[in-house]
Amino acid sequence: MAAVLEPYIYEGGIHKHSLILELLEDLGGYLVQKTPASTEVTLVMLIPKKDVQLVEDLCKKLLGKLTPAPLTGTEIAVVSPTLASHHLPHSACDVAEYLRRGGANTNMIGLARGMGRRVALSADYERKLINEHDVAVFSFGTFKDCIINKKPKLFEGIEIPIIVSGGPDLKTEDVPGADMYVGGIGRVAHRMRKGPELDAMDVLNEKVGEIINLKRESISKDPLVVLPARLMKEVQEQVPDIHNVLTPAPITLQLDGMRVKLPFDEYHEAIGNIEFDEGFRLSDVANIMPSKMKDYVLIKIKRRSEVGSAI
Repeated sequence: MAAVLEPYIYEGGIHKHSLILELLEDLGGYLVQKTPASTEVTLVMLIPKKDVQLVEDLCKKLLGKLTPAPLTGTEIAVVSPTLASHHLPHSACDVAEYLRRGGANTNMIGLARGMGRRVALSADYERKLINEHDVAVFSFGTFKDCIINKKPKLFEGIEIPIIVSGGPDLKTEDVPGADMYVGGIGRVAHRMRKGPELDAMDVLNEKVGEIINLKRESISKDPLVVLPARLMKEVQEQVPDIHNVLTPAPITLQLDGMRVKLPFDEYHEAIGNIEFDEGFRLSDVANIMPSKMKDYVLIKIKRRSEVGSAI
């Protein structure tokens, strides 16, 4: 039976942080992302649940901090009606940053036509790009009528869970098509640093976490053939060119797959030919597609029921 993995973020000095990585490998955990910055380093990790205390004790010896990161291994789209200065809710940047603190990878997406609520639309390309993510967080403004009656048409064609943030205090059922609504996060002309604003951001992270947990429960009932974290390790070992990618998070984990930031035409065959000890190749157990994001490689791992006894 596979070990239960718990997501955590380590923040501390870069000196001797390799000891944590060595321990993580010995325990059978996975490093999701490493972000060095001068003398500090941030490590996003998946640690076997029964061994968390061992890692925590080592982190204390290194004078670092280990905190739970429930959104680790997810990719979230933070969607605004438009990136135009007169319309973009400034809180969208704070929303994206706050979700990253929970361990998620976030992408900000400004829709093509949001310059007015009557003409706000999303293009087919944008809908497909949003659907490549685990969850979509739509960052709306402060007008109740706009959120309830006008902007929900932007949800058309979105197949992933939708969470809406806005200024008014509304119920989820008031916003047609939304799976969750979080108030207190409207359009403001300042960074969200006040107490009530930070409380609203905490609620947003909590609600996103609830949606993510529901998706995880669904996956657990019909598990993936390969854990995305394990696949990430195989990509790093069998496709060495990934180490030459300078963009942040060269491999971005998702709940049911990942985005590999290499050109699709050039690398999809090499990625599809990744071999596993069990005797199968990645192309046998996953759909490998060109991403709508810069023609990267998008991998969606199949459930065990989809491959049956073939594996």
